[in-house]
Amino acid sequence: LHRSKKKKKKKIFKGVLLAELVGMFGEYFFFKKMNTSQGFRQTMSKKFPFILEVHYKSIEHSGMYGIREQDPEKWLNGKN
Repeated sequence: LHRSKKKKKKKIFKGVLLAELVGMFGEYFFFKKMNTSQGFRQTMSKKFPFILEVHYKSIEHSGMYGIREQDPEKWLNGKN
């Protein structure tokens, strides 16, 4: 009985660990896409503007400025 509880706890731990790793890799690739693709940021500005706002604040906090201002200019120029 004690052994089966231990196995169950170990299985749950592995599942939680796997979920954490998948989440971390997902966040990394999502951030990378947001950071490198202006078109993706434009899509995000239309569908999920609050997520784009968090992205802008995050990169500004890390010392990268100007992207927030460049994006709308580029989007407007791209339509013409």
